[in-house]
Amino acid sequence: SRGRPASQVAEALLGSTGPGLRGLARLSLDGLVRREGGGPATAARVIAALERGRRAAVEAGGPRPRIKGPEDVFRRMGPRMRDGVQEEFRTLLLDAQHGVLREVLVTRGILDASLIHPREVFRPAIEAGAAALILVHNHPSGDPTPSPEDRAVTRQLVEAGRTLGVPVLDHVVIGDGCWRSITVAG
Repeated sequence: SRGRPASQVAEALLGSTGPGLRGLARLSLDGLVRREGGGPATAARVIAALERGRRAAVEAGGPRPRIKGPEDVFRRMGPRMRDGVQEEFRTLLLDAQHGVLREVLVTRGILDASLIHPREVFRPAIEAGAAALILVHNHPSGDPTPSPEDRAVTRQLVEAGRTLGVPVLDHVVIGDGCWRSITVAG
C-alpha cells in the first residue's frame, strides 16, 4: 500500500467489504489491518473517520436535543449502534425537560442482568444530576425483539431507579434500521 494514492487505498478497502460504508464499519481493527491497503495506521484513521461520521450524523447544533419518545432515541443512537458486532448497553442521561445531558456506555458484550449492575447505570446519572434516564442497547442480529433477559434487566433497573429517585423512562432495543421499546409502566 506504500506509495498508492489514498483514493486507491479507500477504493480497495470499500471494495473488499461490500457496498457502502456499513461493511467497513463492522470490521474490527485487526480486520481492517488484514484488508488490502490497510496497515495499522490506515486502520486507525479509518476507524476514527467512521466514528466522526457517526457522531456527525447524530449531533444537533443549538439547544440540548430533547427525547420525546423512542423514535428520538433511535434517531440519535441507531446510526452508532446498529452495526455493532457485540451488544452495547448505554444510557441517555436526561434533564428535567428530557434534554440529553450525556450518553454513557455501561457495558459491551453479552447483556445479562448479572453484568448490568445498577450502580454502574446510576452512578453517572447521579453525578450528572440527571432527572431521568433511558436505557438503550443493540442486538447485533438486527432483530430488536426484546429477550426475556432484556425484560429482566429492565425490571431490575426500573426498581433501582424508583429507589434512587432517578426514573427509567424507557428501554429501547436497536436493530438493523428498526427498534423496539420495552415500555416502562409508571
